[in-house]
Amino acid sequence: MTPRRLRYGFVTVAAGSLLVGCSSGAESEPAGEPASTARIIDIRIANGAVSPANTRTEATAGQRIVLRVDSDATDELHVHSAPAHTFPVAAASGQQFDFTVTVPGRVEIELHHLGRTVTTLLVRQ
Repeated sequence: MTPRRLRYGFVTVAAGSLLVGCSSGAESEPAGEPASTARIIDIRIANGAVSPANTRTEATAGQRIVLRVDSDATDELHVHSAPAHTFPVAAASGQQFDFTVTVPGRVEIELHHLGRTVTTLLVRQ
């Protein structure tokens, strides 16, 4: 090989190594199930109102469910699953709660103090 071919071969190998090194996103994903397969539900509580309210959300048994909450008041989120989950909501932004539902069926997620259903998970096998 001529020096020119070696030089281009090295650049190709080096660039390929950089691409392989950058392709892993494992460090940025949370432990457990990758974020791309988790069901994320954004919840906003402001001035006594909640959004979303009385919606339906599809999920799969064993899928990670992530509740991201911004609230101007304290409350409790109740997840009526087996086992049940209760999460204390602070008057703060950027709260995150996660759980997994393993039994197919309907699972209500409600705000205890406001007495409102946020969403009903339709959990399928």
